[in-house]
Amino acid sequence: MDKLERRKLIETALGRREATLKLENANLVNVFSGEIYMANIYLCDNYIADVVEIENDTNKKALKVIDLKGKYLAPGFIDSHLHIESSHLTPYHFAEAVIPKGTTTIIADPHEIGNALGEEGVDYMLEASQNLPMNQYFLIPSCVPSVVGLETTGAELNSDLIDRMLDKERILGLGEVMDFVGVINSDKRMEDIIDVAYRKNKFLQGHAPEVVGDDLSAYLCGGPVSCHEVRNGIHAKEKIRKGMVVDARESSISKNITSIVENVKGFKSPRNLTLCTDDREPKDILGKGHINDCVRVAVKAGLEPIEAIRAVTLNTAQIYNLEKLGAIAPGYKADMVVFDNLNDFNVEKVFYMGKLVAEDDKMLVDIPKPEIKLENKNTVTVKDFEIDDFKIKAPIENGTLEIIGMEYISKERSVTRRKTFTVNVKDGYVDLEGTELNFVAVVNRYPNNDNIALAIVENFYMEKGAVGTTYSHDSHNMTIIYNKAEDAQAICKRIAEIGGGVVVVENGKVVDELPFPIAGMLSKKSAKDVSVDIERMNNVLREYGIRTDSPITRPSTLALIVIPDVKMSDLGLIDVLKQEVIKQF
Repeated sequence: MDKLERRKLIETALGRREATLKLENANLVNVFSGEIYMANIYLCDNYIADVVEIENDTNKKALKVIDLKGKYLAPGFIDSHLHIESSHLTPYHFAEAVIPKGTTTIIADPHEIGNALGEEGVDYMLEASQNLPMNQYFLIPSCVPSVVGLETTGAELNSDLIDRMLDKERILGLGEVMDFVGVINSDKRMEDIIDVAYRKNKFLQGHAPEVVGDDLSAYLCGGPVSCHEVRNGIHAKEKIRKGMVVDARESSISKNITSIVENVKGFKSPRNLTLCTDDREPKDILGKGHINDCVRVAVKAGLEPIEAIRAVTLNTAQIYNLEKLGAIAPGYKADMVVFDNLNDFNVEKVFYMGKLVAEDDKMLVDIPKPEIKLENKNTVTVKDFEIDDFKIKAPIENGTLEIIGMEYISKERSVTRRKTFTVNVKDGYVDLEGTELNFVAVVNRYPNNDNIALAIVENFYMEKGAVGTTYSHDSHNMTIIYNKAEDAQAICKRIAEIGGGVVVVENGKVVDELPFPIAGMLSKKSAKDVSVDIERMNNVLREYGIRTDSPITRPSTLALIVIPDVKMSDLGLIDVLKQEVIKQF
């Protein structure tokens, strides 16, 4: 805000200048005082000039008046942690979907596209999010690849490159530091990357699943200050007590808000509690909502409404040092949301920088859709693999033997454990016929790299056919789950042809496909169209055995080598905690 804007605000507050907009009869949610009361709000262009209790209002003049008729008025909602890529939408199509739900600010970590394309991917997200009627802030991915030496991705961001990238516009800090083992053990690479952000006084976002006790204290001493991977409410209690920011998550897969709230609702106004969506699909955004749905879930779980609203407004704004955001008060930016009640939080109006941009779940302003070269570039490169490349070669010709693989502990959670299986061997290859086990292949999809690694997984529940995807956390290499090698080969070829996405094959023939041609993870379509495509694919995958809330996302969790205990990369089966490749035989 320059001095002229400040002068105009002063004059408006004093009634010497007409307000550009007056919102009257608002049931104001005051996140500073913790009160809700009737008030009138005067705006001067993009900012709030005055907030007055109705009985004390002198009725200053305004060019325009909107009567809110007692509806609730709160600051615009802020999502403290998410990955736009998980919606499979471009930043501008994402804005179209979330703004009508009351989201006016997001803090996004583009480490998905960062792993695929490095700085080029981050620059794409910045370019595609320009001039939107919402704030899209970003963090520089800290772990590209997520763990050096355990996977190969499309880029590597070192401390020197991150140092330069942190100076880009709308960059708030360092994205989730997933290599918690490296932080705790003072790994030089992680130390150097964290130090760059620390010296620039940038935000240090954390990622510490199941990290407790001394290890948690050590992780916090290492620099990261937040965690969205809190799945157990007891862990949330410890983390909040130790000063860590807990980003309580309600994604399309991981639904942790209820457990967290049930354990921390006795705390008195914790300033280090926020709410986030992390990974949410278009269907959930359009149907359930966005961060407003997180507020709804938190209140239902027992969090006081004012505390839930604070968790998506003032708390997040102050944690990220977002100046003049997160409250409705004189001098603050006029990002506001109108909703019907303190249980459902159905959004009726959304204001961004003093303008009404959405009403009754519809956008009122146009979203700019820039032409960007990257959107037409095929980034998936694989060699012509043979069928035998998708078969696990055994150390014996025929008979049985033990092989180390992984098992999912539940249908919904992404946690997997190490397990030893006794399998048949036929003609020199592992044979899973007659079992409920599946093969998994991780194929490197980046130029000048032909890596392919194979393993066995239990409780994935792919009953027939095969599914493959390039939306595969965090490397976004091609992950294929299959029963027959010829199906895996067909998937590999087809995904490369369409530039990435999800493909289902049975008996060597494509059953269905969902292209994500932008970096192998984003669609060019709108949220509504992508939602229809994803739901169609989810229904196909349920028919093939993956009966979870989000079947399309299930394959992506196999290669997530920062989530305990055992995962898969293009280098082999990975022990997450020991950070080493496991020998299968």
